[in-house]
Amino acid sequence: MLFIEYPKCSTCRRAKKYLEDKGIEFQDRHIVEENPTEEELTEWIRMSGLPVKKFFNTSGMKYKELGLKDRLPGMSDEEQIRLLASDGMLVKRPLLIDGDRILVGFKEKEWTF
Repeated sequence: MLFIEYPKCSTCRRAKKYLEDKGIEFQDRHIVEENPTEEELTEWIRMSGLPVKKFFNTSGMKYKELGLKDRLPGMSDEEQIRLLASDGMLVKRPLLIDGDRILVGFKEKEWTF
């Protein structure tokens, strides 16, 4: 299981504690130091069945600075994925990849194991 996080993010810290409290083993990855690639994102988005927009950190400063609320609707999925892969701070976190299961963000009721 791969847990992708930004360590300073309080939601990521809560999710990590949740996994540790449940005794679930995972590989930890810092989203800024090792941003997901276009290939990874493309695969995870496909596997999740979610629209690309769900992978954007819409509450982040970078998202707002770039005016993505207005820009994303005019972009193709490929352009959006390329943008996500360019900066880890644009990606909603944490991400949990467990085989063919992808969880975006932390909602405890969705994180059942």
